[in-house]
Amino acid sequence: MDFDEYRGHDATSLAKLVADKQVSAAELLATAQRRAAAVNPKINAIVRDVPASPSDDLTGPFAGVPFLIKDLAQDYAGLPSSAGSRALKSLIAPEHATVVQRWIDAGLVIFGKTNTPEFGAKGITEPEVWGPARNPWDLARSPGGSSGGSAAAVAAGIVPCAGANDGGGSIRIPAASCGLVGLKPGRGLTPSGPAVGESMHGAAVQGVVSRTVRDTAAMLDVLSGGEPWGPYVPGLPAESFASCVGADPGKLRIGLRVPSAINPTPHREAFAAVEATAAALTELGHHVEELPQAPFDDAALARDFLLTWFVYSAWELAEAKRLTGAGDDDFERDTLIMAAIGRATSSVDYLDAVQRRQEHTRRLSTFFESYDLLLTPSLATLPPRIGEFDLPVALQRGADVLIKTRTASMLRYTKIVDDMVDKNLGWVPYTQLANITGRPAISLPVHWTAEGLPLGVQFVAPLAGESLLLKLAAQLEQAMPWAGRFAPV
Repeated sequence: MDFDEYRGHDATSLAKLVADKQVSAAELLATAQRRAAAVNPKINAIVRDVPASPSDDLTGPFAGVPFLIKDLAQDYAGLPSSAGSRALKSLIAPEHATVVQRWIDAGLVIFGKTNTPEFGAKGITEPEVWGPARNPWDLARSPGGSSGGSAAAVAAGIVPCAGANDGGGSIRIPAASCGLVGLKPGRGLTPSGPAVGESMHGAAVQGVVSRTVRDTAAMLDVLSGGEPWGPYVPGLPAESFASCVGADPGKLRIGLRVPSAINPTPHREAFAAVEATAAALTELGHHVEELPQAPFDDAALARDFLLTWFVYSAWELAEAKRLTGAGDDDFERDTLIMAAIGRATSSVDYLDAVQRRQEHTRRLSTFFESYDLLLTPSLATLPPRIGEFDLPVALQRGADVLIKTRTASMLRYTKIVDDMVDKNLGWVPYTQLANITGRPAISLPVHWTAEGLPLGVQFVAPLAGESLLLKLAAQLEQAMPWAGRFAPV
């Protein structure tokens, strides 16, 4: 199969070609690998090869389809999971992650692992150990993060769909940056094991980035459900998620909000993306209403999100040191800064932030008493340029001194923290809400700028709202087609 034909298919249609004996899994893998060889040197999406030799007797809904997994929390037995860190670059995973095993059981042919920032802790993908991933729509820009490598690979046509996960927007941010569909399932719907029961108190979940809604839906069918060592028996809908594609979502009432406390003046293209979506929704018969203020305290939510993230970073760094014997020099400066702030946080302050999640959840639940969905931009700005969020040299030197003198806890009283907050959340102030509250959310690629950069919109749903999100997403996919738009790389 040549690349032009290959790229015209999503994962669902490639699987049908294999099932109908029109193409073999080996042919599809060869095409994907040729495309990777041609474009990966430009986008740096794939950082590790996975041995793959597909047979003709593969079974499952995606039998024979080439696939990539993220090099973070998607362990492949016998290979390292670096989590974007020098310290973990050679640490071998003893067993498959549950999601990886489910992808294998679905017949997918995994042949590589994708780039991610260190510990997935940023909305950009620029790890020192692998180098930055680049956006296929503009190689000078980031594909977002932390599933940036997966998104770049899909946008560049290497695979139609790739593994991703999301602890603060890490599926939706790169999906929006690269013109893809990105669904963050609700808390507990997809498994995190067997290494952990749930990650970040359930804020982090597993999923994919894809080009089409039907691939996202069918992949959710593959991934959904509990595991023996997990903390939940998740409630599953009576219908499959794939069956939601094409089903009528009904007439919905949708609340719209663009400004945020973190970024009160988003880029004009963020407004344009939401306005175009609102017009399409109205044409489809839905009621869209602009909200005079956010239906939750977004400034407080951001503070709580970052506080818990910094503490979690401190634990991740300590765990990596325990497993590998690594020292501070094996981690990036920004990771050391976040970990230092986390260690300086009292246990009471940490628990306060965790307990306040219920306040944020109740406020959002009150909003859903009057509305079916919340609509926001996915990004407040255009995807940033590579290196745009690097700390200024003077702050780098100051941080290095504090880290080396073991006084890094003082960093929380410096401009460094404000700088990290403004830069790392200022362009993505919308996505953390769904993680903190455990609600499902989806980013859809409905808008491109005049310069050809994608910019998505996000819908947040109430508990068990995945089916509704997929029904509406499929409806918008028909009204505002995007799957036929290909990145120029």
